[in-house]
Amino acid sequence: MTKRYFTIGMAGHIDHGKTTLTKALTNVDTDRLKEEKERQISIELGFAPLYEDDEIQISVVDVPGHERFIRQMIAGVAGIDLVVLVVAADEGVMPQTREHLDILGFLEIRNGVVAVTKIDRVDEEFIDLVKDDIMEELEGTVFEKSPFVLVDSLSKKGIDDLKELIIHTLKQQQTRDSKGAFRLPIDQVFTVKGQGTVVRGTVYDGMVEEGQALKIMPKGLEARARQIQVHHQNADKAYAGQRAAINLSGVSKEDLERGDVLVSSEHFIVTRTMDVAIRVVEDLDYMVKQRMPIKCHIGTAEVMGRIVFFDRNELKEENGEILCQIRLDEEVVTKRGDRFILRRPSPQETIGGGWVIDPQGQKYRFGERTVAELEKKKVGTPAERMVSALMETKSLSLDELLTRTSLEKEALMQELGSDDFVLYNGKEYTLRALVDVIEEELYNILRDFHTSSPMKKGLNKAELLQTLSKSYPNTVIDFSIDEGVKKNTFKREGQFISIGDFEPHVPNNWKTRTVNMLAKLKGDGMQVKYFKDYLTDAGIPDKIAADLKKFLEEEGSIVALDDQYYWHGEVFNEAVERLKAQTDSEFDVGAAKEILGLSRKYMIPFLECMDNKGFTKRVENKRVWKIK
Repeated sequence: MTKRYFTIGMAGHIDHGKTTLTKALTNVDTDRLKEEKERQISIELGFAPLYEDDEIQISVVDVPGHERFIRQMIAGVAGIDLVVLVVAADEGVMPQTREHLDILGFLEIRNGVVAVTKIDRVDEEFIDLVKDDIMEELEGTVFEKSPFVLVDSLSKKGIDDLKELIIHTLKQQQTRDSKGAFRLPIDQVFTVKGQGTVVRGTVYDGMVEEGQALKIMPKGLEARARQIQVHHQNADKAYAGQRAAINLSGVSKEDLERGDVLVSSEHFIVTRTMDVAIRVVEDLDYMVKQRMPIKCHIGTAEVMGRIVFFDRNELKEENGEILCQIRLDEEVVTKRGDRFILRRPSPQETIGGGWVIDPQGQKYRFGERTVAELEKKKVGTPAERMVSALMETKSLSLDELLTRTSLEKEALMQELGSDDFVLYNGKEYTLRALVDVIEEELYNILRDFHTSSPMKKGLNKAELLQTLSKSYPNTVIDFSIDEGVKKNTFKREGQFISIGDFEPHVPNNWKTRTVNMLAKLKGDGMQVKYFKDYLTDAGIPDKIAADLKKFLEEEGSIVALDDQYYWHGEVFNEAVERLKAQTDSEFDVGAAKEILGLSRKYMIPFLECMDNKGFTKRVENKRVWKIK
């Protein structure tokens, strides 16, 4: 059985005993800082190992409860699998407890246990009243049906029961995916003497191993995992769900900060604009207005930005999900499905939270049409998300597909196995439907070209690419041409592309005149006049003369001696054969003139034409036969 890793969180109001409860469960005091000891308040996140066997490993994160440290609380809780909601028996549910409950709901923490602490301070009758009060407050929250455990951290009452409940619950729960690309949002950066820079966080996705090359995003810095520790013990690897400290080489402490993300690949998107689905708290104190400044907590990052609605200009009460956009002042690293919290910077309050539909949001028009499009994005299946990405970009590499769809590699590869997607040039994907569309467009372009230019063998490939390059990448057009050639839809001759069954031909309305012109040219033998005179005499206009001349040359009906004189193809071939028959391996101009009876006016162009066509080669003042 593959070992599974979980992190649980302690949440609740200040001074309700979270840190003391963590110590009772783990025998570790998570208040490490001198300031924390003096003030008896958790400022930074505290971590401790709770339990480990052959099947699972569980870590605890003690989340600060004071309102001023809400961002640390969000950073800690965002990477956890189960929350222990701590409520003191002598105080009951407090304002911070309610805010924590809202945040846990927005982050979709599904598993929870309610620990009623400090039970030795109150009578049993009072405990029942407190339980009733807590149950009433939890109604409609993610903790509505969570089990209760009564504990006292100092006397250790109920501690074993709580620990057993946590272990049992997590053994029934699915772990995070260790197969995808590695991602660890950094929540602590520090240095260790003699070791250098160390970062700490919860592994959100994937797995990291010692010596692995990594990137720090969004800064784009490169580093290497020199050493890995899990619960202060050296480890070769760290897996999704584990708390890990990673000693990095290649970067300094000053380069990094909380909110940066350690990743193993470029799959994760760096963005400032996210299409999102949000919910808001039930009792907002102030109106949320269009483009209002907000503070977005995503992963361990805390970034200022603005909220952009597409179907309203203000918001006070809303029970349902709102599809909108978050535009941030700084870049963050995220992918589809990531959860986040929105807070008002001043006066401070939690506004709401939600999840990322598309980490690469674009600028959209205000209106219901945009909301409808966002709704489509929201419900999209993996295949639909892939199709949407490829319809927009037309072509993507595997890494780019992973980035744009925010899918795990395994799910993406499974979809790529269908006939809907095409791998071409060995490294990029496009849609089969898109190739079919391009083939049809190519066919229509070539059909029109053949109609207007029937004497040309086809359209130059470069022109074809240029015609469609505004709509499609050249690589996809090129592939579509190749696919069409394989199916005989198209034919390729050199750089020219034509429809498969097309043959160049003289248009019917000029066919008779062309036949007459060729007969006249043939009748004049080798003593021809200027070729343009033959065209004029036959009534062939200048607008088709160039195409006709090229066509007749290519099919061998005429041969150009130079740019003015042309012989009929049969006349030229007969002249070559006569000369071959009556000369040895070499001959000079005089011998040729004597055999063919030509003046210098035709003789020199004819001999140069034979050179150009490869029949002969000029050596000083003689011609040597290359084809005899």
